Amino acid sequence: MEKNKILVLEGGFNEEHEVSLATAKEIKKSLFNQNIEFKSLLVSPKNFDEKIRNFNNEYICINALHGPYGEDGQIQKILENLSFKFSHSNSEASKLGFNKKLTKKILKNTKVLMVDHEILENRSINKEKLIEIFLKLGSFVLKPASSGSSFGVKIFKDINDINSFSKDLKKNLSLYKKHKEVLCEKYIQGRELTVAVIEKNKESVALEVTEVISNMEFFNYKAKYSPNIAKHILPAKIPHKAYETCKEYAKIAHDTINCRGLSRSDFIYYNDKIYFIEINTQPGLTALSLLPEQLKYKKTSFDQMIKNLIECSL
Repeated sequence: MEKNKILVLEGGFNEEHEVSLATAKEIKKSLFNQNIEFKSLLVSPKNFDEKIRNFNNEYICINALHGPYGEDGQIQKILENLSFKFSHSNSEASKLGFNKKLTKKILKNTKVLMVDHEILENRSINKEKLIEIFLKLGSFVLKPASSGSSFGVKIFKDINDINSFSKDLKKNLSLYKKHKEVLCEKYIQGRELTVAVIEKNKESVALEVTEVISNMEFFNYKAKYSPNIAKHILPAKIPHKAYETCKEYAKIAHDTINCRGLSRSDFIYYNDKIYFIEINTQPGLTALSLLPEQLKYKKTSFDQMIKNLIECSL
């Protein structure tokens, strides 16, 4: 392990830039603990293709990026074209996992349950279209089809919410200006669950099920990365059958999308059923993140996970 040359990719200059820096901090701390030498590169979409060429492809890149560009297959494609080895999923799996429309399409032929949804082009959104979706789905959630960390999530519980949103439609839609498509997903007010999957000896293993109880309306960006806003119940206090189904679905999603190294899937437990919401192919590894918490519960060290992540990339 000590012989490998490690390059930590961090930043991204997107809506998840600060989270990436926090993830990278924990990764670098682990590498230091294990006496693994490393360098780091602050990534910007504007010049990454140029900057990465300053390093030869003997480096193994640990991808600590989150959000657009770093997590959606773009940076992975560049690394593949330059024959770099890198952590987490390849370009195709990253693209599938980051795009909620593609994720749902590929999981449609599995046993994984999903809630009803519609895809809209950003430019087609208006009050009439939102009402049309409401009449079809009932209460629904609007979010970018390609994004992470609950960015841009808006819940429409009734027509009044649509009227309120539409009063300043242009301003409200500006949040999605970088996103071509949005996902409208039927809103079910169940219990929020999450399952981390890691790989051991090239075999994926679902860890545990955490229930997330947020002081916010839902487990949003602020709740994920601010202390004392969300409570994590580990293991989740749900029936054994539902618990095992949740783990099974997380493994199916990881394997079907062909994730590598690790992933984390989010679910809603509602009316005794588990519904898949989304997968994160590069889950946060910050001090407040859910995956490290599940590792600790399983008595698997963070250092060992980072070691596994490097080995999966070889």
